[in-house]
Amino acid sequence: MYLDEIRDYCLSKSGAEETLPFGPDTLVYKVNGKIFLLTGFDSDPVQFNVKCDPDKAVELREEFSDCVLPGYHMNKKHWNTVLVNGTLSNKQLRAMIDESYHLVRGKGKS
Repeated sequence: MYLDEIRDYCLSKSGAEETLPFGPDTLVYKVNGKIFLLTGFDSDPVQFNVKCDPDKAVELREEFSDCVLPGYHMNKKHWNTVLVNGTLSNKQLRAMIDESYHLVRGKGKS
């Protein structure tokens, strides 16, 4: 999955918006004013942070230790950093984005 595919997928979500609150190098995707994904322009490989159920976050880190890490600069209990290095399929990557979106969207007004 390339950065433009991640961007398009995030923006396809109902109510999603793209913002740059941390400067021009970090894309931030929000729903209901809350962040559900962050990614940088200069990462090689592409990587992004997504929210995750705390128990599932640990399971994913254990199962995919080469590409799912505790959230960089985020609350490590609730956020994972996902490296797009070919280990996970696009379907798995989209599922992680979906979960983050639904966790965040559920906290705000629909």
